[in-house]
Amino acid sequence: MPAIEAQIWKGSSFCIDRLQGKTPRTVIFRFTGPFTARDMYGSVAPSAFHNIFECELTPGDDAPLTNVFDLSGVPYMDSAGLGVLVSHYVRCHGKGVRLIAAGANSRVLELFRMTKVDTFIPVASTVEEADAN
Repeated sequence: MPAIEAQIWKGSSFCIDRLQGKTPRTVIFRFTGPFTARDMYGSVAPSAFHNIFECELTPGDDAPLTNVFDLSGVPYMDSAGLGVLVSHYVRCHGKGVRLIAAGANSRVLELFRMTKVDTFIPVASTVEEADAN
């Protein structure tokens, strides 16, 4: 029986950066490293996730706010990472905020297809494409 090898991502730890998009109404969350429970919660406390993604609409401003999840630096994602994405989508949707996943590799896109996440969260090829919308 052949040996089974596990893929281990070495070289980058999980990190989230919050960046300003092209317009003041766009926030880009850039993820790097494996988007897994082990990596996420080893880097950021579970209670801190809510604060990282929290956004408020400016009173009197009816322009839609857009959140872009830049996944171009994510080699793979597990169910916990997917859960964070879906949970944030639900919070955004309830506030009238758009969420777009951008730059996901084929492995992450396949997870979106298998779980049907791609049927309700828009997917853009690049952050630039998502930020232009």
